[in-house]
Amino acid sequence: MRIGLTYDLRDDYLAEGYSPEETAEFDSMVTIDGLDDAVRAQGHQTDRIGNARRLVERLAGGDRWDLVFNIAEGLHGLGREAQVPAILDVYQIPYTFADPLVAALCLHKGFTKMVVRQAGVPTPDFALVQRPEDIDQVRLPYPLFAKPVGEGTGKGIGPNCKIRDAAALREVSLGLLERFRQPVLVETFLPGRELTIGIVGTGPAAAILGTMEILLRPQAEPEVYSFVNKEQSDDLVDYDYPSGDRDEQVRQAQQTALDAYRALGCRDAGRVDIRCDAAGVPNFMEVNPLAGLHPTHSDLPMIARSFGVSYVELIGRILQSAAQRVVPQSLIPNP
Repeated sequence: MRIGLTYDLRDDYLAEGYSPEETAEFDSMVTIDGLDDAVRAQGHQTDRIGNARRLVERLAGGDRWDLVFNIAEGLHGLGREAQVPAILDVYQIPYTFADPLVAALCLHKGFTKMVVRQAGVPTPDFALVQRPEDIDQVRLPYPLFAKPVGEGTGKGIGPNCKIRDAAALREVSLGLLERFRQPVLVETFLPGRELTIGIVGTGPAAAILGTMEILLRPQAEPEVYSFVNKEQSDDLVDYDYPSGDRDEQVRQAQQTALDAYRALGCRDAGRVDIRCDAAGVPNFMEVNPLAGLHPTHSDLPMIARSFGVSYVELIGRILQSAAQRVVPQSLIPNP
């Protein structure tokens, strides 16, 4: 197949004047090179497209692909991860990972929690603060945890996000509203183990790839997997890879993650973040249906490698899942 690659290159946006924090979710050339090599190792041709604007230009120029391997995060709006999938849907070009509905839903952590709760998946009690007047309406017991509703890579998360009283709730919520210009998710703070679980496949074929446990070192920012802890993870964080076959709590967490992944309609591969409550029950926190794919530093490839799956094999499994949705061009009616 001729496979296009869509992505947001961090250096491009830094050159345009965007800040390191604004571009924290975007990819380096190491990721793009690694992905390109892995796709070609499956016997396919590759074509580097770039971000959503470049995709539009290429499509307008008449370019088409059998499949697009999409890792573009987008820059603006709570629907930004849905932009490339929506454009590709217009042209009936299949692509990896979530469709526009799922991509937009999963970026909004509050809406995501509503869906998984309806599906019977445990998740902490929560409230959405959309404006300052909402802060006084939060009726949850302390301690709480607050974060932007639509950011990733730990953006906006620091030690002060664990909230112990009403004064702190107001201060943190107002600060996040002002800084990120989006709602704030306030939820019950869970004190237990923090796990991120890799999944590969779609629907009934989705299966657990493995589990990573986040262990903060003494010098790390305490209790939270913050932006600083993620950015300086080599110095501040240890990672363990417990097996669900030998750890009952991990097995339960994996089932919770798989239930949430399927309920949300995620496709091909992704990561589900889990935290255990005071009773040890694994709770759904959030999902990343467009997980990072840096060959050595992103969580999903790290999980794969720790459970005996090479980067090339991981990309192959993602392509195999996506290829099941490829419709032969001869069967697609002309517009």
